[in-house]
Amino acid sequence: MLAKIRAFAKSPYAAVLIALLIISFAVFGARDMFHAKVSSDVITAGSRSVSPAAYKREFDGFKAQVEQQVGQPITPEIAAANGLDRRVLEGVATREAFAALLTKIGLRPSDKLIAAEIQKIPAFFDQVSGRFDKQSYLRRLQDNGLTAATFDARMRDQITEQQAATGLVAGLRAPRAYTALAAIYGMESRDLGYFGIEPSSVPPPAPPTDAQLTQFMKENAAALTRPEFRVLTVVRFSPALVGANLPIDEAELKKRFDFRKDTLSSPETRTIIQIPVKTPAAAGQITQGLAKGLDPAAVAKAAGVEAITYENKPQTAIPDPKVAAAAFQTPVGQAALVRGDLGSAVVKVVSVTPGHAVTLEEVRPALEAELRKDAATEKVYALTQAYDDAHQSGANLAAAAQKAGVPAVTLGPLAQNGHDATGQPVQGLTQKLMETAWSLPAGGESEVEDAGGGEYFAVRVEKIIPPAMPPLAEVRPKLVQVWMQREVAKAMEARAQAFADRVKKGETLDAVAKAAGAAVTRVPGIDRRTAGQNPMLSQDMLGKLFTSRPGEAFTAENSHFGYVVGRLEAIHTGDGVTIAQTAENLRPQMTQALYRELGESAHTYARRKVKVTVDTNRARQAIGLEPIDPKAASASREKAKPALAK
Repeated sequence: MLAKIRAFAKSPYAAVLIALLIISFAVFGARDMFHAKVSSDVITAGSRSVSPAAYKREFDGFKAQVEQQVGQPITPEIAAANGLDRRVLEGVATREAFAALLTKIGLRPSDKLIAAEIQKIPAFFDQVSGRFDKQSYLRRLQDNGLTAATFDARMRDQITEQQAATGLVAGLRAPRAYTALAAIYGMESRDLGYFGIEPSSVPPPAPPTDAQLTQFMKENAAALTRPEFRVLTVVRFSPALVGANLPIDEAELKKRFDFRKDTLSSPETRTIIQIPVKTPAAAGQITQGLAKGLDPAAVAKAAGVEAITYENKPQTAIPDPKVAAAAFQTPVGQAALVRGDLGSAVVKVVSVTPGHAVTLEEVRPALEAELRKDAATEKVYALTQAYDDAHQSGANLAAAAQKAGVPAVTLGPLAQNGHDATGQPVQGLTQKLMETAWSLPAGGESEVEDAGGGEYFAVRVEKIIPPAMPPLAEVRPKLVQVWMQREVAKAMEARAQAFADRVKKGETLDAVAKAAGAAVTRVPGIDRRTAGQNPMLSQDMLGKLFTSRPGEAFTAENSHFGYVVGRLEAIHTGDGVTIAQTAENLRPQMTQALYRELGESAHTYARRKVKVTVDTNRARQAIGLEPIDPKAASASREKAKPALAK
């Protein structure tokens, strides 16, 4: 083999190949072959990038807002199932693209401006001085998982976008022609005439045959197919089930009371005014002013300082220990000069709220509940350990539960949404339990799973009933009823259309209604603002009314089971003065709409002009989800499209 390689190296073919390689290195660069950049970012937009940790912060913040709106926690799996992760991903990508575009065109606030804006944020102020404090700033950032550089970048992006938006919409006002059209549209009213076609006006259909019902079932297979059902055996480990009657150890109760007594008691609180003192003369001036009952703010201002008020605070809330001790020894209404560790000050006591030392009997119910809860938690843990030991030793779920002394309950058949075969919800089933059960095969058993709130469970799938259409005999009565109703609806629609055609050919609505054995109902002055308040007018009728031309006839579904033949009899516009006033009142609202549309257009333009790459798999991994199929993942690694910029 080596001899053949040496022989080839001496041949003219090798010389040509080496020459081609040299040319390719010269053209494309050999260095890049050994210095390829491997990115782990979730999003790249031009020169900007978003790391997995940064994306997770964005996702967690958005998820917290949604949780607050819906009033319940949301797992990453639920968020992904409802598209929230994709929404955050596309939103961040669009934001980064817009920021990259602004940087590219040269918009960048100065470092001095950024520092000045940060120092205006009240969250970073010192509570005593009321001024920006760098240590408070860094501590707040650390508490929120941010660094100074990260927050500085966020502020820079925010200020840049604000300045760009200000320049974009400065002096923007919606044209009066736009608001006039909106006013005319909103104030327009229409007169409607209609008569009804009721079920009694059409002959009843013949009962369906089995063949017709079978075909009807096929046409509605999606609605009639029953979901997969499962029969489950569940073992629960709950503090509520084991802690109700647990005995209370009086010695432990007393020990806990002694440990918690100070925190359970209410300390004395006072309302105190503290005025810093710069000179002995200022001290006398401040003390005299307070003694005369002058306004503390005015007294402090005359001395060139600012008064600090502690409203109904305990002694520990005052930063200077010496000032705090003196303030809590001074009688109500009096002022005293104090030389504290942080400087001298005059303090005046405005009011005193006495403290309260709690007794054991006052807090006994609460402490007993805590002790029972702790004991129940320990007992639940012991039960899960006993069950797990038996299960790991080879016992099945029922046998392991019996050895641990906990009940195993068989439930079902159940659908994945926790409903039984009749469609009723089954109590005690959590989403996590059902997700775990649906991840197992028939005969599969889960490990002990954490259900949250100190509760645990294990589940076994006893039986899986695949999705299936119900037998015709079982649903025949309901199916016949629906089929007959559908046929009646078809007949009413055809009858209504025949009468509408007569109106279109020139007959009056009243004459056609008389031929139908009905009377015309007329509703004048229907406008878009109040149309939905009339219970006699269905949405279908209103939709047809406001899309018809004057004199045009139409058919629509009635507000109850039936049809109507309607006719737009007249269109009325508002008077000129009212339209003008409404148009002017609409200008601020329409200006805001234009502002939003300009912003959306700018962001869409940024997504089109800036190269944006989104890695769906890294985004999923960042929030604790499994990667998607590699083929789907490769498809997602593409340049983001402008349509996703919203």
